[in-house]
Amino acid sequence: MLLSNILHPQSVRVFGTMSSKKRLFQELGEIASAVYGMGATDVIDALQERESLGPTGVGHGVALPHARLPGLDHVVGAFVRLDKPVEFGSVDRQPVDLVFALFAPQDSGVDHLKALALVSRTLRDAGICEKLRANSDPATLHAVLTESRNAEIA
Repeated sequence: MLLSNILHPQSVRVFGTMSSKKRLFQELGEIASAVYGMGATDVIDALQERESLGPTGVGHGVALPHARLPGLDHVVGAFVRLDKPVEFGSVDRQPVDLVFALFAPQDSGVDHLKALALVSRTLRDAGICEKLRANSDPATLHAVLTESRNAEIA
């Protein structure tokens, strides 16, 4: 599994500010709709439902919201970098500025977990996060994410 197969270049965005986690989920829904043809409301509802089980902010300014949705045939993602971090209820209580959302088929099983592990491992790399925070061009951010040494898993 490669990050380049999960993350479409058009699904990488940079936003100056985001008023809340809810607003961020709305933007992720719009990205998923525009890039992958998913229903924005379905995406927002699925992300909020998953978040109600526990926050997906993993610490160090990183969040990995994820949801299973009907109608997908493989795992896809969206990446957002925020100039101004947003409160996310993260495990370390730090606001979030790097958000990688994953959307998986309803019955994806192990592929969903592999994708989540891949993204998590990639964003645990302090060097990659530093490069992501230092750039505001979506094409550069996509390249940083997909060309890293962690960008694949069996």
